[in-house]
Amino acid sequence: EEVEKKISETFFYNYEDIYSRPFVTEDSGIPINLLTLKHSFGYDCTRNVNLLLMDSQTLMYIAGNQVVLLDLKTKSQSYLRSSSGGGIGFITVHPTKQYFAVGEKGKKPNLIIYDYPSLRPYRILRGGTEEAYVFGDFNNAGTLLASVGSSPDYMLTIWDWKQEKIVLRSKAFSQDVYKVTFSADNEEQLTTSGAGHINAHKLCHIAKKLNLFTLYTFYCKYLYIAIDLMLSWKEATNVISGTEWGNLLLWEGSLIKVELCRAGHKPCHSGPISQLVLDEGELVTVGKDGFIRVWNFETIDAADSVDDTGFLEVEPMNELHVGRNVSLSFMSKVHDCGQPVWYAQDTNGAIWKLDLTFSNTTHDPECLFTFHSGRIEAMSVSPTTYLMATTALDRSVRIYDFISNSQLLEIKFKQGGTALTWAPRVVNPKGGLIAVGFEDGVVRIIEVYDPKGLPVLAGQTNRENAERNLKQAFKPHATAVTALAYERNGDVLATGSKDKTVFFFAVEDEYKPIGFICVPGPVQALQWSPPSHVTSTLLILCENGFALQVPAPLPGEQDTVSTYQIKTLPTQYFHFYSIKSRMKLEEEIALREKKKQEKEKAKLEWIKQQQEMGKELEEEPEEEPKEEPLPPLYVPEEPSPILCGFYSAPGKFWLSLGGYDSGFLYHCEFSSNDHQDDPENRQDEPFEVIPIEDTDNNPIHQISFCTSRLLMFCGMQNGALRVYPLQDKDLSVNALKEYWSFNIHDNDYGQIQGICSSYDDRFLITCGGDGNIFTFDILSPEDVHKELKAKIPSPRSGLEKEKATEDIEDPNAYNIEEVKQKKEYERIMKEAEEKKQKKREELIALRHEFLFLLQKNQELPKHMQLHREVHL
Repeated sequence: EEVEKKISETFFYNYEDIYSRPFVTEDSGIPINLLTLKHSFGYDCTRNVNLLLMDSQTLMYIAGNQVVLLDLKTKSQSYLRSSSGGGIGFITVHPTKQYFAVGEKGKKPNLIIYDYPSLRPYRILRGGTEEAYVFGDFNNAGTLLASVGSSPDYMLTIWDWKQEKIVLRSKAFSQDVYKVTFSADNEEQLTTSGAGHINAHKLCHIAKKLNLFTLYTFYCKYLYIAIDLMLSWKEATNVISGTEWGNLLLWEGSLIKVELCRAGHKPCHSGPISQLVLDEGELVTVGKDGFIRVWNFETIDAADSVDDTGFLEVEPMNELHVGRNVSLSFMSKVHDCGQPVWYAQDTNGAIWKLDLTFSNTTHDPECLFTFHSGRIEAMSVSPTTYLMATTALDRSVRIYDFISNSQLLEIKFKQGGTALTWAPRVVNPKGGLIAVGFEDGVVRIIEVYDPKGLPVLAGQTNRENAERNLKQAFKPHATAVTALAYERNGDVLATGSKDKTVFFFAVEDEYKPIGFICVPGPVQALQWSPPSHVTSTLLILCENGFALQVPAPLPGEQDTVSTYQIKTLPTQYFHFYSIKSRMKLEEEIALREKKKQEKEKAKLEWIKQQQEMGKELEEEPEEEPKEEPLPPLYVPEEPSPILCGFYSAPGKFWLSLGGYDSGFLYHCEFSSNDHQDDPENRQDEPFEVIPIEDTDNNPIHQISFCTSRLLMFCGMQNGALRVYPLQDKDLSVNALKEYWSFNIHDNDYGQIQGICSSYDDRFLITCGGDGNIFTFDILSPEDVHKELKAKIPSPRSGLEKEKATEDIEDPNAYNIEEVKQKKEYERIMKEAEEKKQKKREELIALRHEFLFLLQKNQELPKHMQLHREVHL
């Protein structure tokens, strides 16, 4: 009998050998450390189970392709990279807190066990799933680890993780599976849960082999019920689950035994129950309504319906309301100085420290950190210092100091932010002005300043490092603002929207509307021509394949008496026409022709050889092999979306497209003879095309340049960051063959939303759809001078005496054009009313005159009176 080799308890892998590094084109000479991760500002708070405790001062969470370990005392961060660069699916902690597991994503991903606190890779588990790990759980003894994979296999794997051995593999279910958990009290039992189902399993040894038996499957066909679950401690067939509507369900033998609610049929929670915890004999429920409730577990476990309704009313023993606008999704417990402390993940963008002792000395909930919730919509950096601003649909704008790695300001609004730009130096030399666009069409101009520069008022203490002032609010659009751009001289601000309009404002101390133009599609991006161009023009990119160019409208030259719409602004159109299919066809024809020529050449050489050997050859008619028909030309019915673009020369620009036309950068030009009336009928083709490696299904979403334009930064759909060194500051096929690439954000939903380099090109910042914000050193960390410090702009003189600007809080408020049209309508109605009133007055005067004449007529002798009826 072969003796099994055992892995030594003292064996460790070397982290340097396993973590994923940037990709660099071979022989390109690009340094692999071109960018170095400096700090992670965001938090993927909407991800399932993304907050774990290693000890009383170390939090752990996933940020894109990194696991972040955050020291609560020093606020410093440590990072562990994924080994594949394909992303991270889950993290879970060993019961002893000596180890933690990281389940990755990608092709045949690894499941890595790390030692804590050394952070050395201890074991690497392979072959557990095809594409991504979704969830994992250690048993109470810590000897086994259960993991579950995503589609297509939904594989449940039980590991003897210390020996890197699979002891059991089984398909968990045929639909999405989100969770696997061992029973807290019986390690032979575990459950898997997913879309509309819960499976209760039993592990047992048969002939020295571990087998899995599915005891029961609990279905709820019409309602998604498997939010969180646990096996009750008494019966293997009893399962308690949370629900979307806030009640608890007690299952028995694959049927709902009873639905638990509070007195008066009030739900246990006003919304989904996101987690169930069995803590010291008590059942703790965590709700999206911001409440944590503690229930008597024995009462619930023995619950039975008292009537035909199937409901049982129970009341919690204790409850904690964490706060308003709090949406709790997960809690984790740790002991600090012998006292239990809970840390909670808030999907509205926060991490909370909670005391659930429910005694006289219980501490109030403490919000430790706040973040954006969900996708970052827009980001911009200061033109003068190391500050950046971000906004998201969570209705906040945040200001960060990316030298000290701190958040300076969180500004809350009534609507979500959708666009943001920092005003250039020419507009605000101090670098303290930000324009922000919102989902209701409002644009706000916000000043950021250092309050220490203001006069100290009596009784005022504890001033913050930075404060803000709403300078102006106006509403140019009916729907979400998608782009903001200041003209190169700082005279004009252009705003674009999903409502297919671009509005222009004269930039003065108070922004004044110049007018707007209508465009053929929702606005995707705006870019003014750089100072190197002779004339100042605006490049407008629309989602639906249109690009437009217009000159800067001059303030005061537009007729805005009745409307702000500018109908006389010279406009050039470019309507992108897909040529990808034709290029593929030409490639196929060229390839076939090449093969044909090679075959003919080989045949002639063979004939020559035969003749040299003195052999006579009889010419036989050779049948031409049947060629496969060439693929037909294809043009997508729905235009491919324009994702981003930029000027290359006057009237010329580059475009990156998604959909069918991804995989290339297209060089386009506005036609000089623009006499076609209907832009929809245009079919404009790019004059130059550059193929971009590995972008057929992973298009470029964001492009930006460092100030010297020697580096081009590209943000990819899969969350990767690419850098292309440009030798002559221009794009060419050769220039874009060599690049540096790094998977940084989540590969599935971390599409890069913004890339900015600092004003001095020392730092790069990225933000993504996964809610993460990363800063990088463009130079090696050793070369960055320690004296660097962000300077918050000083306040304007007299700012403290100004009245607060009136904000626009009503999302249904009229936009600027609607106000103009309303005023115009009111003016017309007023004029009409005045005309009517004048006519009424004339009629009244005529009536009075007529009555006077009647009276005079009556006073005359009868023979002289006029009769009322006149016979003609």
